[in-house]
Amino acid sequence: MTPAPLEPGPVPVLLVGVHGHGRSHLRSLLPLARRGLVRLAGVCDTRPLPPGDDLEGHGSVPFFSDLGRALDRTGARVTVLATPIHTHLPLARTALAHGSHLLLEKPTTATLAELDLLDAAVTDSGLACQVGFQSLGSEAVQAVRDLLDHGEIGSVRGIGGSGTWKRTSAYYGRAAWAGRRRLDGRDVVDGALTNPFAHAVATALALTGTAHRPPARIELELYRAHPIESDDTSSLRLHTADGLTATIAVTLCAPENTPPRLVVHGSRGRIELDYTLDLVTLHRPGRAPRTTRHPRTSLMENLLDHLRTGTPLLVPPAATRGFMHVLEAVRTAPDPLPIPAEHQHVWQQDGATHRTVHGITDLVRTGAESLSLFSELGAPWARPLRAAKETA
Repeated sequence: MTPAPLEPGPVPVLLVGVHGHGRSHLRSLLPLARRGLVRLAGVCDTRPLPPGDDLEGHGSVPFFSDLGRALDRTGARVTVLATPIHTHLPLARTALAHGSHLLLEKPTTATLAELDLLDAAVTDSGLACQVGFQSLGSEAVQAVRDLLDHGEIGSVRGIGGSGTWKRTSAYYGRAAWAGRRRLDGRDVVDGALTNPFAHAVATALALTGTAHRPPARIELELYRAHPIESDDTSSLRLHTADGLTATIAVTLCAPENTPPRLVVHGSRGRIELDYTLDLVTLHRPGRAPRTTRHPRTSLMENLLDHLRTGTPLLVPPAATRGFMHVLEAVRTAPDPLPIPAEHQHVWQQDGATHRTVHGITDLVRTGAESLSLFSELGAPWARPLRAAKETA
């Protein structure tokens, strides 16, 4: 099947999933609409819009509760899927069957097998699919790789990642799938490593140059402080076939939100990447740190350039295969271990339950610095037994 070329003028776009994270897509589409690149042709959701919703400045557009009907009525050439993880594959197939290109929110699918099915559907359709790992649109990633290629920090000892965010019971109560490993017999895998901090994992793999390939080995420690199914406090160590190691420690039970960071440890220095801020800081002994800020390409704009001029996609599904092996390891791992109440501070505020794990900020940072898992740092709630998976 050969898709029809894009017509001149604004490209009609359909947004599926207008609540929650869908609002950020509405905001990012608005400047493109004002430049005449896109036109919001409609929105689709199982829940209706509140009265008077101006859709973040787009104004009144047709609303649909059925994706097939929405595609038929709007003729959308690009569909943005900002829907629950376990709906990605079936909705993507529907959009592709109607001849619509895709901007698919991360994580790509709920299982590795579903990634293969998505790959096949995209290939058979002849259409394009971009996956919403926004950090991979940042030129900061290539800037780090250029520093490494020029030997600025010597030989690489490993990559450490840290993420300390604060999420309350309201975060997990916002949707039936939030914090779930499975729902109604379907895999969801909504854990800290696979959703909120998915960018940390995917960006670390991009820095190793192995985003398209499975890690050789994955070690996991999954824990939870909240009364949920999935992990909210976890550490991961992955080993690439080239012998590089990346260790990522994250929590959603920190006292406050801080920007997540990846650190490349070298024999003659280090490089810090604050991937949500597009900042790269080079540290070398005897020299002042040097920080640079880098531009970021909109994944939607890159998708439009791809469709009009053949510009390569920044994040096709194949570029998420390494990440999806990590998600698969999380999916098939034993259920996360609960963090006992004596190691938490719990309080009520604004109708929500807040939880912090004692000393978690230091633990996360130490894990990223020493490339260690929580159990190796002596966390009293962590067990040395962990899920390990050979993938290559």
